[in-house]
Amino acid sequence: MGVIENPFFLTQKTILITGASSGIGRAVAVECSKLGARCIITGRNEKRLQETLDALAGEGHLSIIADLAEPEGIDKLADKTPEVDGIVCNAGVVVTKPVAFYKPEDLSYVFGINTFSPMLIIKAFLKRKKIKSGGSIVFTSSAAADSAVAGNGIYGASKAALTNFMRYCALELGPRNIRVNAVQPGMVETDLIHGGAVSEADLAKDKTLYPLGRYGKPEEIAYGIIYLISDASAWTTGTSLVIDGGYSVW
Repeated sequence: MGVIENPFFLTQKTILITGASSGIGRAVAVECSKLGARCIITGRNEKRLQETLDALAGEGHLSIIADLAEPEGIDKLADKTPEVDGIVCNAGVVVTKPVAFYKPEDLSYVFGINTFSPMLIIKAFLKRKKIKSGGSIVFTSSAAADSAVAGNGIYGASKAALTNFMRYCALELGPRNIRVNAVQPGMVETDLIHGGAVSEADLAKDKTLYPLGRYGKPEEIAYGIIYLISDASAWTTGTSLVIDGGYSVW
């Protein structure tokens, strides 16, 4: 029997993961490395990014400290990163407050990182011709892009904009043989949801709205992203994969 080619393997692929210092980004990097990818990881926290780098399987990975909220940080990342087969735009932030209490700086902060930064990252890599033909781009959006929870409007709007941008990207980059997709996770057990404006009691109550009775794990989102990065999804572009434990069934 000959060797079976697994389309989910990432051997000989170079994958850039932003927001890789924790949560979903770290899980994506770790799981990609297990499948043979060379990972380029980036984030702002040097200590936590090093922890991710230490957790990766295999060799040849690269860590780049960059503040992607600033144009200089995006240029630094694009200049230092080699040609890639895939980009996972995962960095994200949350500000939770009612509409009546929004401040202009809240909007700038959340949209700057969640929406504008991924758009400018893709622009920078395209300008430098650093995305290979046959490559794949995945944006980490959110189930909040298609649902409404009081106090979450800035975050949800930023992710809805990102999801829509993904479709335009897919249309423009299809002729270059570059695929563009998104994942829309429900609530995931990361540092992002704990210690914030929502109490642990409210989080426990919210879990009851999920048919599977719990929030997701970072690696469960990573597996969906890996599908979209890998050759297993070679005929998939312009789509958003909802991974939310059944929350959207309601």
